[in-house]
Parts: sequence; C-alpha cells; structure tokens
Amino acid sequence: MTTSDRWDVTQSARVPGILGAARRAPAATAYPVGTVPPAQDSPPMANRPQDSSPSSRSELNAWLVEEMYEQYREDPDALSKGWQEFFADYRPDEAGSTTNGSTVTPEASPAPRKAVAAVPEDGPDPERIRGVAARIVENMETSLGVPTATSVRDVPAKLLEVNRRIINNYLRRTRGGKVSFTHLIAYAMVKAVETVPAMKNTFAEAEEGKPGLLRPESFGLGLAVDIENDDGSRTLMVPVIKDADTLSFEGFLRAYEDVIRKIRLKKLDPAMFSGGTITLTNPGTIGTVHSVPRLMSGQAAILGVGAINYPAEYQAADTRTLAKLGVGKVITLTSTYDHRVIQGAESGMYLSRVHELLLGKDGFYDEVFSSLGLPYEPARWRTDSTDVDSQTDLLSKQMKVGQLANMYRVRGHLIADLDPLRQRPPEMHPELDPTYHGLSIWDLDRDFLTDVGGSTQKMALGDILGVLRDAYCRTIGIEYGHVLDPEEKAWIREQVEGVDEDVPPEDQLWILERLNAAEAFESFLHTKYVGQKRFGL
Repeated sequence: MTTSDRWDVTQSARVPGILGAARRAPAATAYPVGTVPPAQDSPPMANRPQDSSPSSRSELNAWLVEEMYEQYREDPDALSKGWQEFFADYRPDEAGSTTNGSTVTPEASPAPRKAVAAVPEDGPDPERIRGVAARIVENMETSLGVPTATSVRDVPAKLLEVNRRIINNYLRRTRGGKVSFTHLIAYAMVKAVETVPAMKNTFAEAEEGKPGLLRPESFGLGLAVDIENDDGSRTLMVPVIKDADTLSFEGFLRAYEDVIRKIRLKKLDPAMFSGGTITLTNPGTIGTVHSVPRLMSGQAAILGVGAINYPAEYQAADTRTLAKLGVGKVITLTSTYDHRVIQGAESGMYLSRVHELLLGKDGFYDEVFSSLGLPYEPARWRTDSTDVDSQTDLLSKQMKVGQLANMYRVRGHLIADLDPLRQRPPEMHPELDPTYHGLSIWDLDRDFLTDVGGSTQKMALGDILGVLRDAYCRTIGIEYGHVLDPEEKAWIREQVEGVDEDVPPEDQLWILERLNAAEAFESFLHTKYVGQKRFGL
C-alpha cells in the first residue's frame, strides 16, 4: 500500500461522509514489460477507486471540504480544532502519482458527452462556474450514475395538524419551544424503517469488483438545509443526525435542533457531515407540492416532503364549506431510492408505513406525547360520518356539543395536569372524549352554537374545546358540579371560561415582588424559629 493509499484509508475512517469526490484516486501501478496487468473489472482491494462504505462515497458535502481547505490555507487558526486536525495531513487531488520514483499518468478514458446548451456565435460568452457551484455541478453529474426510481404518496394531514397544535399549546404554557411538521414527519420516516429495513440498504462493491449490499444496523438521517449567503446566493448543506433510529422523539428533536443551530451559527465540524444513509429534504417550506430530488452516490434513499395544503381543486373554496364537506389538507411524500438495492414494492411499503404512523397507528402519537411529557392523550384518527344534507344529523351534533361542554364543566378536573412527577400515565375520561359523543377531528373546524366563554355565540368546536380545557384541565382543577345555586355557578364560569391568560409586564413585576417578599419572610422564620413546626408559604 502506498503512502497515498494509506492516507485515503485513515482519512475516510476519520470523517468518511464529507470526503466523497474530494478523495484522491489510487496511484497507477507500473507493470514490467511482458507481464499482463489485472483485468479492469476486478481491481485489487487496495487499488479500488473508492472505499466500499456508503458514507465514504457521499457527494453531498464534498464542496465543503474544498471551501474549508482554502480557508485553512489562508489562516489555519480561523478554523475549529476538528478542522485543523482533519487538514493536518490532507492533500488535494493531483494530476499524476509517483511509483518507484517515476511519474505515471493514468491512461485517460474518453469522457462521456455532457448535456450542454449551444452557444450562439454572436451571443455572450458563458460565465464560468466556480467554487461551491462548480462542485454542485460535479455532484449532480456524478449522481447520474446511480439508477433511481421514485415512489409518491399523498397523506391526510388533519390528524398531524391537530396533534401538533396540542403539543405546541402545551409547550407554550410550560417550558417553551415548538414542534414543527417536519419534526413529526421526519420522526415517522425514521420509525417506518423499522418495518421496512430494506430502506437503509446501500450499494457497495464486494470482492473482485462485484456488486455488493450493505445492511447497517443503524443509520444516520441527513437533513438538507438551504443556506442563504451574504451575497444572496444559496448553498446546500447536509448535516447528519447520528443513529437517528435509536433516539426517542425528544432525543431526536434535540439532535435535530442542535445540528440546525450549528449550521445557522456556522459552527461547522467535520463530524456533523458523516454517517448519513437516508436524507430528508423539505421543499414544501417554499410551497413545492411534489419533488423528485437527486440521490447522491453512497446514499440509500432521499425523502421529499411537499407543502401541506388543500388539494388544488379546493383551494378557492370557502374554509367553512370545506369544513362542512370534511375536506382536509394533504401532504405529498416522495421516496427516491437506489434501485440496485431497494425495490419499488419496498419503497411503496415504506411510504405506506409512514402514512399509517401519521394517522396514529401503533401508538405513534402516544409515544411522541409521552416522550415530551404531555399529560394528555393525543387525538385519534376517525373518518367523518356527517350527513351534510340532513338537518337531523346537524341538530344531533349540536346537542352533543352541548353535552360535551357540560361534561368539561363537571368532570374536567379529572384530566387536569396535577401530576408533575408523571407517576401515572395520562388517561382520558370517556365522557371528556369527543368521540364518545359521536364527534371527530373533522368536527373541530365546524361552527356550533354555544354559551362557552360568555354569551351565546357561534364557535368552532376546536375553539370551544380550547376554552374549556384552558379553564378546567390545566394545572388547576376546578370542580363545582355540586354547587346548587345557579347564580354561583354562572359566576364561577364567568371567572374561568375565556379569561385572558396574558399577564401585563407590570403585573408580572408585582407578582415577582410578592414572591421575593414571601421567600424572604420564609427564610426569616426558618432562622428565627429553628426546628419549630409551621406551615410553609
């Protein structure tokens, strides 16, 4: 093994995921006259052009190596310690290599014809593409060597919307933070690999250059992140969540936000870009409905997430009409996979499993809620059963909404958040579950007459439940069903239903002052009357 070959092995073991095209081609070997060189289709193991590990062949972040290397040459101290160690023995590609003291230039093979536009003789000269953009061109052309196919599936987004709203409302009231649609969809995609493990298979070369298959025990999820540069241009980076399939949802959420924060703050490290097997891209954030992204060499699959919206034929309709008809938003998911090691049926089964998880099958949302410490049960998927042309059906649901509101006033305290130690799993009381009354998630956007929150008015069922849960099911449980005086019950409802939760800054300062005074008085009592029994404030 030559020195250059040894460098290839050690460097790819250190940061395999970002080398890709930046790795050096093996040294050409000079053979004595009269001997027959090995066949080209069965190169020796030490002289293979690339390492067989999938991560070492990834082209996604190869441009980053070149850019960081230029910065290293100008000012090594400007880079982090990890990059300095990486570039300590790094050497860029060279045109030729040396064997036994003589320079041998590999025989050039004819380059494939590229798809280029014809340049008019009287037109402007083409502008040369340089730097990162040139590396992207090279990566895209390299990706053409990967035979791919794409599966597409539309998934209802209604339950995803409802449960995300429940999660974020709880986080807003407690520790802060926010869960995005991408967080939940990405986690469902990771969990779906457990059912269809073929989706993490990668193509590799076996002995004698024969096609091979790698089946990793765990995999990293790459996140395609679009970065806007200072000059207005855009750059794609693909950091990796390591061992994504071993994380709980909370651990996955923390890892996701950690890599995104480092990218935004430009705190880059070589280890961030290695180990990716499946990549997630979300063009839906800019309104793209359906995307078929390119699959880079060394990757098993790349998953695309489209925009969440109503079907195009309904986007001009009134939202009240859509709610009445039970028309919900949908999301288009795509799976572009390496067809050499993943078959179309497997990709289709994989998207079907993602579909099932996003509809709550096998306790997907229960796991998410439990991981985040939510003291509630998630909403459940149920088909709509409303007859929009039947007045009897509409009146029946109106009556059931009134019954549901009364149950929250009487038994809402039974699901209040009164267990900070989480010693018992959350359990929904049957009479507080809308499905018990024949209501479903499709009724949440429909308007009903109600006296919740004050005077009689029309409100969407989702808003009615929000007011009732804020009043009776948060960190204070209120029970007044035993009160017989109607005026007293009406007064209690006025004080708790629909009350503005926002506390002005001056009131917050007053509360803080009173708490500090109480704490000071508590400390005084503890010092003055040591060992005496007393009630704490």
